[in-house]
Amino acid sequence: MAKSFEFWFDLGSPAAYLAWKRLPKFLAQTGAGVEHKPMLLGGVFKATGNASPVTIPAKGKWLLDDLARTARKDGVPLAYGPGFPVNTLPLMRGAIGLQMRKPERFAPYVDAMFDAMFGQPKDMRDEKTLGGVLAAAGFAPAELMALAADPEVKQALIKATEEAVARGVFGAPTFFVGSEMFWGQDRMDAVAESLAAGAA
Repeated sequence: MAKSFEFWFDLGSPAAYLAWKRLPKFLAQTGAGVEHKPMLLGGVFKATGNASPVTIPAKGKWLLDDLARTARKDGVPLAYGPGFPVNTLPLMRGAIGLQMRKPERFAPYVDAMFDAMFGQPKDMRDEKTLGGVLAAAGFAPAELMALAADPEVKQALIKATEEAVARGVFGAPTFFVGSEMFWGQDRMDAVAESLAAGAA
């Protein structure tokens, strides 16, 4: 059986969204397990002196065009809501909080948040809109907000982000097969090759 790999992500990354949508098929094809690793991409950028590629006009235009090509190839809807890129701090606290306290609700939450960010995008900066998205996905908005405000959850996200930086992460999505790092949704074939080599 193939070994597992790590998937580091932030809900504000369209590339991570495309990777997330590809994961079920990828897991079925490779037989590998995945360890989901939420992090705060804004914190990674700050710690590494990096910035979102969309803030650089020429690079940003190319990247968005390239992501659109990938989305069309994969048959996945991709669009951008108001205020993109959005500060995902409360969303990522929700993700890591559910992973800690209600792991069975983690994947449905990530699915719903990614869809609201990039599938059928909404203004996720607005608390009322966020609450509506959560309720539609079967979550109690007040409960999720309280979870995101929990000091232990806040500290867990800080710690995870610091770990990502310490291991060389500078963007999302980032994958690790053991100590081997891959960056970008377009490197999943290389992840598969590394998994196959490790299982041989």
